[in-house]
Amino acid sequence: MLVFWFLLIALVVVVAAVTLAVVGGGSEAVLPEAEPDRVADALPENRPVVRADIDALRLPVSPRGYRMAEVDEVLERLAAELAERDARIAELTAAAAHGRAQAPAAAVDLHKDAPRGEGQ
Repeated sequence: MLVFWFLLIALVVVVAAVTLAVVGGGSEAVLPEAEPDRVADALPENRPVVRADIDALRLPVSPRGYRMAEVDEVLERLAAELAERDARIAELTAAAAHGRAQAPAAAVDLHKDAPRGEGQ
């Protein structure tokens, strides 16, 4: 019977020690607060984003997934740059189409002013 009480008291002491170790046992934290993850290699601010920037981008993970604010910021930046590039491509395409339409007319005008040979 003495062994039973000894084991019971030892079990209570061990459970109490583990509980104090897990909870922290006081007002002072056992472990320091962890710094939240942040984007280490953010997108460059001084130049347009290139494919290598996207490949190197690593978004921080939080306990419930990705940090929504940082993901939203990256997606807004990418959307703005893509819209800017699409507008520039449309502008250049329109200018090229306009240039092609003007080129044949200019070529015809040049030939009208050229002197004709005797056989023509």
